[in-house]
Amino acid sequence: MTKAIILAAGRGSRMKHLTDDKPKCLNELHGKPLLQYQLDALRGAGITEIGIVSGYQREKLQPFGLYEFFNERWAQTNMVSSLECAASWLGSDTVIVSYSDIFYDASAVTALLNCEAQLAVAYDPQWLSQWQGRFADPLSDAETFRIDENQRLLEIGNKPNAISEVQGQYMGLLKFTPQAWQQVRLLRAGLTPDQQDRMHMTGTLQLLLSDFVVTAVPYSGQWGEIDSETDMQFFSTARTAS
Repeated sequence: MTKAIILAAGRGSRMKHLTDDKPKCLNELHGKPLLQYQLDALRGAGITEIGIVSGYQREKLQPFGLYEFFNERWAQTNMVSSLECAASWLGSDTVIVSYSDIFYDASAVTALLNCEAQLAVAYDPQWLSQWQGRFADPLSDAETFRIDENQRLLEIGNKPNAISEVQGQYMGLLKFTPQAWQQVRLLRAGLTPDQQDRMHMTGTLQLLLSDFVVTAVPYSGQWGEIDSETDMQFFSTARTAS
């Protein structure tokens, strides 16, 4: 059985006052919480068992009735440590992992499920137009994303010097098999506790690339990342996710 885990432990400080009284994923876009977009897409792809890694204002997430993994150290740790809280699922089942500040449709999830790779990430090949709308200089926020002709990921998460180094935008939507999760755990076991706390997802993926295949899965549907107040304004006025 494929399960899903939504990572929603952090506060999202770049959202400023919008997260004063609620987790980032409960901000509404076109009248619907971001979390509900994720749930609709996951359920639309046939996933019924969905967990959430909570932290900041966890009680606000409980009405959604999801299986909860609580990261009690949410303020001191990064995303991969939050994911570690759900190790019991990751070690036994194929799991779709979703950031909680994004929206997408069910076809993105289905594409990952149909990919036979042990570790796969969804990406947007046509990322540039969205980044041009969100940032005066798209390269100020973009990260490297390079793949080969077989969709194998070659580089992710570094600072690009040119648009050509960004062949797509990593969306924050992934698929882990238990074998892939074991590779992450082995990698983390070689780090100090402080390094483990600070490790983010793209940095983890980059370290895995030297001896593990990560497959990039293209997605051309509607999606977006709400990372700041200006993002909320941009997507609220754009004809996206309505």
